[in-house]
Amino acid sequence: MEDAKIIAIGDNVCDKYLSRGKMYPGGQCINTCAYAGMNGVASAYLGKFGTDEVSACVQETLDTMQVDRSHCRQYPGDNGFALVTLKGNDRVFLGSNKGGIAKEHAFDFTAEDLEYIKGFQVIYTNLNSYIEEDLPQLKETGVPIAYDFSTRWTDEYLAKVCPHIEVALLSCAHLTAQQREEEMKKAASYGVPIVLGTIGEDGSYALVNGRFFFANAVHADDVIDTMGAGDSYFATFLCSLLKASKTGKLLEGTDGEMAACIEKAMNDGAVFAAHVCAMEGAFGYGTPILGKTEV
Repeated sequence: MEDAKIIAIGDNVCDKYLSRGKMYPGGQCINTCAYAGMNGVASAYLGKFGTDEVSACVQETLDTMQVDRSHCRQYPGDNGFALVTLKGNDRVFLGSNKGGIAKEHAFDFTAEDLEYIKGFQVIYTNLNSYIEEDLPQLKETGVPIAYDFSTRWTDEYLAKVCPHIEVALLSCAHLTAQQREEEMKKAASYGVPIVLGTIGEDGSYALVNGRFFFANAVHADDVIDTMGAGDSYFATFLCSLLKASKTGKLLEGTDGEMAACIEKAMNDGAVFAAHVCAMEGAFGYGTPILGKTEV
């Protein structure tokens, strides 16, 4: 689908690399917008900004990338930020202010917001976005929700979120193969048609309508920063399905056609994730650290 669009609703931060003296715009939703653009898919961001230097950095970056932020909210106070350092080429989180003002204010979507959201083919969000209570309302828009659970989910959390979403991403590198399969099946049991289970350098799995698929990871020769690797895989996976779609649906066609699209999307995600590991921060745009460096 040539004019497919993704809207990311939720978190935004600057990742403050104390080891470099630089901060980089990020947060899973902002990363998704950046990676969608790199994959040739238009995106928009709907979230909550503070009124500090971090907020200004993220907003300026979105404007530079031509990501629509017209439906965002802004509140007095600190924007979300995270403190980061590098151990070798791996990013290590040192702490965060838990989203800053974002955790203090509900989304309170208006009728205008919801009508706007209906113009997109996918809603992306995640467990860092303080959005769980809004998922039933977002589901009513008819736009499929793709949700990143990262590594932090429980049975209760899956039960709360999964009935409202169509794509789930579980980061499973810390699990055994049996545990990964069990957790993916739990998510699917709530009616989620596409469940991804990523295992880092060992590849990724997808459970689609009861069938498992596997894709190898792609080795990156020029790794300088692993920030954003998982987000880039998921964003590219979604973009690949949308670009292959004729109707804007994530799954369409015969079983064979759907299988081919899933396998291609997984491989596209692996290739792009390796590419992202050669960028500073999640997707570049580094600037000297401004504002607080303690949480």
